[in-house]
Amino acid sequence: MSVKLAILFYSTYGTNHAMAEIAAEAARAAGAEVRLLRIAETAPEAVVNSQDGWKAAAAAQSGIAVATPEDMEWANAYLFSAPTRFGSAPSQLRAFIDTLGGQWFTGKLANKAVSAMTSAQNVHGGQEATILGLYTTFLHWGSIIVAPGFTDASIFAAGGNPYGYSHTQGAAMDDKVKAAIGHQTKRLVEVAAKLA
Repeated sequence: MSVKLAILFYSTYGTNHAMAEIAAEAARAAGAEVRLLRIAETAPEAVVNSQDGWKAAAAAQSGIAVATPEDMEWANAYLFSAPTRFGSAPSQLRAFIDTLGGQWFTGKLANKAVSAMTSAQNVHGGQEATILGLYTTFLHWGSIIVAPGFTDASIFAAGGNPYGYSHTQGAAMDDKVKAAIGHQTKRLVEVAAKLA
């Protein structure tokens, strides 16, 4: 059985979209079948359109399919990427998770490898809390968390977060970032392949 990886992202200003694209490239290179999926926007259109950066990112992502519970059933591995909002995942992602009760109740999220990434405006903006909070949800699902840990030098070079890559808004998406995201994604695909 091959790895079917759903990369699910929510991105207000484009950072997590860029991270998800890097992960998708790494996953395909590792042999996974990938669905790159965006989490639906729940903020009012007037609010989105009131901020140029948010409006531009929404337009750039508009051609990407919106994640559904059916995508979660299709996949045998998940990678989530979303910004930190006050030390937690954004409401848009939490709203999507709230649609998955039927999949959770019937065990369709269990025994699947999962990992998470995030971003924040500053270095200590709650990134670790956001990832760990998502991992608590995944534990409820019965999914198998695949964190990058300190398993590769790229983790140290890109900030040293063993829970999942986190990006500081405005920092370059350079080769160090791509290596850390690539390592986390490859590790997730390798573990998912073993489980499959």
